[in-house]
Amino acid sequence: MLMCCFLLGVTAFCRAQGGGMRRSPADQAKALQMQLSLNDDQTAKITAILTAQSTKRDSIRTAANGDRDAMMQGMMPLMKDTNAKIKAILTPDQATAYDKLMQERMDRMKQGGGGGGN
Repeated sequence: MLMCCFLLGVTAFCRAQGGGMRRSPADQAKALQMQLSLNDDQTAKITAILTAQSTKRDSIRTAANGDRDAMMQGMMPLMKDTNAKIKAILTPDQATAYDKLMQERMDRMKQGGGGGGN
């Protein structure tokens, strides 16, 4: 259940500030750079992680062929891996702020408020 909430939170993060449209990995990394005070090296590494995640996510979505359960089963390990890779790049303070950011987004999703805005 927690992983499903995390998946929804990260999905919301990916859609945040995009008016419901998907933002590019570069845009997502730029948003994290502003929110977490990332340096340029961290931002570049996170952009690469999010780009790889986006490609894999699209493959999972295509392979699931509309089957939400299959898609969720494929997405959960991907989201967990992406989160771990991002947190490995962050300082301890940034990782704490990242966790808080993800938790806030999950809370908004649970309340039906979507993931938009900051």
